[in-house]
Amino acid sequence: MEQKVTPPGRTLRVLVFGADRPGVTAALFGVIERHADGPGGLVVADVEQIVLRGRLVLGVLLTAPADWDETELRLELHRWGVDWKLDVEVKAGVGDNQPRRAGRSRVTVLGHPLTPAALGRMAEEVAGAGGNIDRIIRLAKYPVTAIELDVSGIDPLELRRLLAPAAAACGADVAVQRAGLARRAKHLIVMDVDSTLIQDEVIELLAAHAGCLEEVASVTEQAMRGELDFAASLKARVALLEGLSDEVFAKVRAEVRYTPGARTLVRTLQRLGFQVGIVSGGFTQITDLLAADLELDYAAANTLEVVDGRLTGRVVGPIVDRAGKAAALYGFAEAAGVPLSETVAIGDGANDLDMLAAAGLGVAFNAKPVVRAQADTAVNVPFLDTILFLLGIPGDEIAELTGDSELS
Repeated sequence: MEQKVTPPGRTLRVLVFGADRPGVTAALFGVIERHADGPGGLVVADVEQIVLRGRLVLGVLLTAPADWDETELRLELHRWGVDWKLDVEVKAGVGDNQPRRAGRSRVTVLGHPLTPAALGRMAEEVAGAGGNIDRIIRLAKYPVTAIELDVSGIDPLELRRLLAPAAAACGADVAVQRAGLARRAKHLIVMDVDSTLIQDEVIELLAAHAGCLEEVASVTEQAMRGELDFAASLKARVALLEGLSDEVFAKVRAEVRYTPGARTLVRTLQRLGFQVGIVSGGFTQITDLLAADLELDYAAANTLEVVDGRLTGRVVGPIVDRAGKAAALYGFAEAAGVPLSETVAIGDGANDLDMLAAAGLGVAFNAKPVVRAQADTAVNVPFLDTILFLLGIPGDEIAELTGDSELS
């Protein structure tokens, strides 16, 4: 039996341009309503509107019966446009908007500042690969400019491969994620601590009090680049702390500086119902204090051995290294009842790589080159709350949740 194909219906596209003011949209639909002719007449198929520095672009797509005469509507819309000092364009056609093609991605571009060259390069790469930008919106203007693009027609993994080096060359950050509800369903965020949640390396703060900062800092840097085994390097550095009074922990906690945006990130996630954890190659004597201060759900780190009020130069129990961080992510996710696909991991060092790979989204935050090369996305601006934009949370919503009027 031959299958019947329903032809595309007749449509009218109404575009309005001009100065925005209250009541424009209501007035436009009031004009359209007077010509709808009841059941079977005009039906709204689509509406889109943007306002850019007080200038409005409003589009309405209407379906109409095949024998419907739009002459009177055209005339009244143009008279209405004159009265409101707006330009109005009415164009007849057939069919709805073209459906988005397969390979749908949500692309977040961050810049501080965001240059025309960066956005132009992103668009060029998309077009060159045969894709299309279906929609663009601004998520935030502070602390960075964040622009979100809906892209179709390219596999997200291929798009990420194309855009990452292009963005880096233009001084921008880009995150490519598969479009869909799963993007907003990442209910557990797990962060590294040193040089991620905080600006400092705790072991170096301890070493400064022990008089061995240069030696410890050199070993730390090699370990974070992946040039040394983390467990062995940790034991070597901790051994240099032998004899320090445990009073040093209060001093070091007072010296710790949160990364800009850390409190905003945590507070916003918590108010949205996310669970938040930290996992560190550092020490529980400091991370437990941070977790309590931020009211975090989970925390894991190494523990320095203290006997008679002094550090012995050893750690107690299994070392939280690269594999240990991934294991902590698994444990937190299980405790939270969250699948790994709905987790985000954030880190900067080589010992974070297994955790970043295991998470639904792995973010390299101001990270070492080896980490940037392997993570799902990299953020290279010094504001931890920019992670929220990767989750599609606009700056104005963050400001509403946190009371920070600058975030918009």
